[in-house]
Amino acid sequence: MDRVKTLLNLIWLVFAGFWLALGYVVAGIICCILIVTIPFGIASFRIASYVLWPFGRTVVDKPTAGAWSTIGNVIWVVVAGVWLAIGHVVTAIPLFISIIGIPMGIANLKLIPVSLLPLGKEIVTTDRAFAAYGR
Repeated sequence: MDRVKTLLNLIWLVFAGFWLALGYVVAGIICCILIVTIPFGIASFRIASYVLWPFGRTVVDKPTAGAWSTIGNVIWVVVAGVWLAIGHVVTAIPLFISIIGIPMGIANLKLIPVSLLPLGKEIVTTDRAFAAYGR
């Protein structure tokens, strides 16, 4: 199973992951330059790491997240989250058309929750999520 995840991650990295991660890194740098938006920059960097290698990893709620994460997520949804989610859906649709692209389409859809509401989340291996959360 690990070989399949690695193969899917390598295919993903070549065809989509690198470019998506680059976009999230650029957004993160811009957010960090603006100082007030540093939490959004950190979230962008976290998403970029997830976008590079999504198979075998998942997003879970951070137990220590508080009200500031909720407020930040509301701002994020209005400014960027909706557009990022729409972008992931639009790019997933053509991937589902070809048989070989179906896992890539699923990975693209898997990015929607974290791109929509990134604050108060953490990215963990699926093994750790199953053990900790019983999913």
